[in-house]
Amino acid sequence: MKVKDLVVLIGIIGIVLMMIVPIPIPLLDFLLIINISVALMIILVAMNTQEALQFSIFPSLLLITTLFRLTLNVSTTRNILSHAEAGDVVRTFGSFVAQGNIVVGFVVFLILVLVQFIVITKGSERVAEVAARFTLDAMPGKQMSIDADLNAGLINEVQARERRQKIEREADFYGAMDGASKFVKGDAIAGIVILVINLIGGFIIGMTMKGMDFSEALQTFSILTIGDGLVSQIPALLISTAAGIIVTRASSEGNLGHDVTKQLTSQPKLLYIVAGTLVMLGIFTPIHWFTTFPIAGLLVFAGYKMQKNLEREAIKEEQLVEEQQIEEVRSPESVISLLQVDPIEFEFGYGLIPLADTQQGGDLLDRIILIRRQCALELGVVVPVIRIRDNIQLRPNEYIIKIKGNTVARGELLLNHYLAMSPGIDDDSIAGIETTEPAFGLPAIWIDEVTKERAELSGYTVVDPPSVVATHLTEIIKKHTHELLGRQETKALIDIVRESYPALVDDLIPSVLSIGDVQKVLAKLLREKISVRDLVTILETLADYGTYTKDPEILTEYVRQSLSRQITQQFTSLGDSLKVITVGPSVEKKIADSVQQSDQGSYLALDPSSSQIIYHRVSEQVTKLIQSGQQPVILTSPTIRMYLRQLLERTLQDIPVLSYSELEPSVEIQSMGVVNL
Repeated sequence: MKVKDLVVLIGIIGIVLMMIVPIPIPLLDFLLIINISVALMIILVAMNTQEALQFSIFPSLLLITTLFRLTLNVSTTRNILSHAEAGDVVRTFGSFVAQGNIVVGFVVFLILVLVQFIVITKGSERVAEVAARFTLDAMPGKQMSIDADLNAGLINEVQARERRQKIEREADFYGAMDGASKFVKGDAIAGIVILVINLIGGFIIGMTMKGMDFSEALQTFSILTIGDGLVSQIPALLISTAAGIIVTRASSEGNLGHDVTKQLTSQPKLLYIVAGTLVMLGIFTPIHWFTTFPIAGLLVFAGYKMQKNLEREAIKEEQLVEEQQIEEVRSPESVISLLQVDPIEFEFGYGLIPLADTQQGGDLLDRIILIRRQCALELGVVVPVIRIRDNIQLRPNEYIIKIKGNTVARGELLLNHYLAMSPGIDDDSIAGIETTEPAFGLPAIWIDEVTKERAELSGYTVVDPPSVVATHLTEIIKKHTHELLGRQETKALIDIVRESYPALVDDLIPSVLSIGDVQKVLAKLLREKISVRDLVTILETLADYGTYTKDPEILTEYVRQSLSRQITQQFTSLGDSLKVITVGPSVEKKIADSVQQSDQGSYLALDPSSSQIIYHRVSEQVTKLIQSGQQPVILTSPTIRMYLRQLLERTLQDIPVLSYSELEPSVEIQSMGVVNL
């Protein structure tokens, strides 16, 4: 056993023995001073702890000090009743407080006991009880929070174990404090009982056994009783206060003194209000001005000094931030941040700043949130965060859209105008600035507020500038979604499916296909504006056919056939037939004969002249269908669909190419033209 452990054990045994064995008066004085010193040390430690668990021994220490104090009470009572003497410490406290007036001494002592019993002890007991209850009630939520952080990878197993242990220690601590506060309450009651015993018992013993007269007995035993009570109650008051500080202490970065000075001096202007109130009291009340004015002046001076200190600290913080920014720019690592390329960027000239400035009524940020939601519903992918910034190199009313750092679209807006698109029959009375609608390339004009109502009555489609930008941005995102879907984004989508269909994902990845293979298939679907929201069906199809082929082109065709209901509904309205341009047998045979096989897969090796002829034939049919007001759709056989799509991709990218296998049998197909050689 270590020496310090042995000292503690001997001390506890000694406390118990003191209740039985009489203690000499010199030793009693020494122990009373130790009791006061321990109480002072406990309250100072409590004030300098940042959180309650840093003083976790306090409940046990509270019990030991209470027992020690009661033991000293027993010893002093024995000496008072036996010898009418309790040592210099007790007599000094009694004489100093009484100051020759026993009534004043008793009143002061009773006030001290009532303050401890009713205010501090009762309050600490209630706070400890409530803290214990709330700590226990909060344990399940804290445990769930730790498990969530552990599952999310924010903390490791060791950190999770430490946080769980801390929660358990907090519950144990506040539970122990709730019980230990009962000892403090009992100690206060015992102090009052001992006071009565010392006073009445001493008065009787002094007159009957010591031969004292009434006044002498009253004087002697009153002073000793008051001194004994003060010697025991002052340390008890200090420890009760320490208990209150511990249980009411919220976790912070500093001790009690640091927090008090920091938080009370954080608003120096409030000191001016207090000073002004004191000045008003000195002027308009009987309170003399020479009592309130000096304090008011001191508060004004303190507020002024604190305000100056806060201003200097603010300047220092700004300088420190600037120095850190300069240092970051100078450091070699600062170049690394420049290598990051934003997936989507929207840059605009200074004239379009009101679009994004909420204080000027701009709602571009809200519209972008709606765009991301719309793309998630229509395409089944999560669009990355869109970076919005102004660019002084652009014209004031110009904006550009970038995908991975490259400009893919640009446009120009007039904020105080509206974009009007003709219904087909122009109205000569509608005059404006001619332009082109940026999203679909339609001819349009910018009109002012006065012309807006007349244009709407004439059948024009009138759109405000924010809607023009939102529509253009939406179409660009849909057009380039396949470029934004990488392996990391694909993994995130697969992880969502894994939560509900773990067997499907585990069967497919990585034993059948890799994440890269799945990403290629999804990108090819998105390239043709086919939604991948039904990811379960897509993964089921890949799991079925991935064992036979790894070719993403062929796998994509199988997936498209599995999504036949979705594709059919995408290109047909409810109850309407599908108007298509069919590919003739001669074109299908020409394309099928031109397919070549290689180690990397199959590809179309069509001669340039035949490619040009097929392109012209398709363009003629598409133009006719567009002129009749119909959405052109090309329909072909499943064997050549992907090759025909490859042939038309560069020139007719927005024209969908479908196969018979991708349409539901119930849909009515109406051929509006045939492509033949």
